[in-house]
Amino acid sequence: MVTFLADKGVFNWTPVEIGWLIGIPVLTGSVFRLPIGILTDKYGGKWVFGLLLLFCSIPMFFLSMANNFWAFAVLSFGYGMAGTGFAVGIAYTSVWYPQRWQGRALGIFGVGNAGAAITTLVVPTLLNAVTDNGKDLDQWRKIPIFFSAALIVTAILFLFFTVNKKPDIGVRKVKQMLQPLREVRVWRFGLYYFLVFGCFVAFSQWLVPFFVNVYATSLVVAGLLASIFSFPSGIIRALGGWLSDKYGGRKVMKVVFELSVVLCALLVFPRMEVFTPGEGVTSAKSGTVTFVSDSLLKVGSQAYIVAKKKEDIDINKTGNSILPVKKSWQTPIVREGDEVKIKQLLAQGETHIYYSANMWMYAMLVFIVGILWGIGKAGVYKFIPDYFPNDVGAVGGMVGVIGGLGGFVCPILFGYLLELTGLWTSCWMLMLLISLICFIWMNRVIAASIKEQAPDIIEHM
Repeated sequence: MVTFLADKGVFNWTPVEIGWLIGIPVLTGSVFRLPIGILTDKYGGKWVFGLLLLFCSIPMFFLSMANNFWAFAVLSFGYGMAGTGFAVGIAYTSVWYPQRWQGRALGIFGVGNAGAAITTLVVPTLLNAVTDNGKDLDQWRKIPIFFSAALIVTAILFLFFTVNKKPDIGVRKVKQMLQPLREVRVWRFGLYYFLVFGCFVAFSQWLVPFFVNVYATSLVVAGLLASIFSFPSGIIRALGGWLSDKYGGRKVMKVVFELSVVLCALLVFPRMEVFTPGEGVTSAKSGTVTFVSDSLLKVGSQAYIVAKKKEDIDINKTGNSILPVKKSWQTPIVREGDEVKIKQLLAQGETHIYYSANMWMYAMLVFIVGILWGIGKAGVYKFIPDYFPNDVGAVGGMVGVIGGLGGFVCPILFGYLLELTGLWTSCWMLMLLISLICFIWMNRVIAASIKEQAPDIIEHM
């Protein structure tokens, strides 16, 4: 909706302001996951989740009356509390299942992320419908009312048809519940979740302006392509839970990070057009230039073939190419009668490279990244009940805070990187860096674990 309002000129927001509006609700949903997770462990998921949805419906409704950036920012902060619902669901779901089922149960719960993809897919069409294809733009205000009503209906259904349940560990003080957060392992899991969830959330929103600006698609097509990224990631989370139960969260996450590094490296290359010096023609001996044309040079009796410039690259005809298209030619820089020395440049080489970064191939790679991170989301939360079975709410909340911060920070960083570099693919450069950090840290932990548990293996590696 933010992209629609900016694109239609309803509000004159800068890319940085758009990044903030995308990120603010994610920030709220991240920062408050820890206290909401603790409340869920203490009072049970039924009441916390139901009351949370009712609360979020209020700022969502008042968003329909917003008229400036600050109104959007403040109300986004309020309805962003809906993002804390994930911490509630993780804690509430885990208490119903044994450890061998935790990955699958939490993975199936995580399929609810598909709601974000459905929103991205449906809302552009709804906006066109309610505004009569942009003829009556003020009708966008109906959309927040629809969502507010959906939150209220869901809250009522949840409160009436669920049974409350809490971990059977007796009464504990908040200080005791926060004790596990002192372990480095929690923060490492948080970094993993920063990538596979936080960056996923950021891209599910950032891909809309990305495709609109890079490939000049309509808002509806951009929403469809963003949904192609986010929808399968939510569904595939159940598979990620099953894989984590079967092979272990560590093996699953190792593969996720390896492939994430490779794919992000491929996505770094932007759609571009480059003119650069190419291979030239140099004199094999000293002498006088006796003939010059656009295809042949002579120095004395020595002839030199010159690559003649052909037609320029037609960008309209190469837009569907998968690989870069290259044209090279040479331009004489000497004239008849000039005296030249051995190895002197006779014709300047020039190269024109055009890379269309084929939109459908690009979308396919983005689609695979979405699936990969969807599996990774389940893999991270498989770790939590395994290592912290009695503190799923607190630890899951903290991991959710760190991960959710990715959804807040990344759109803002994307905006600044875009302004700094002028490259829309600078966002994938950041993803490559984070993927590498996760991959290296996990490998170091695995190596240290093997060394501690089986030092004789390390000695023979």
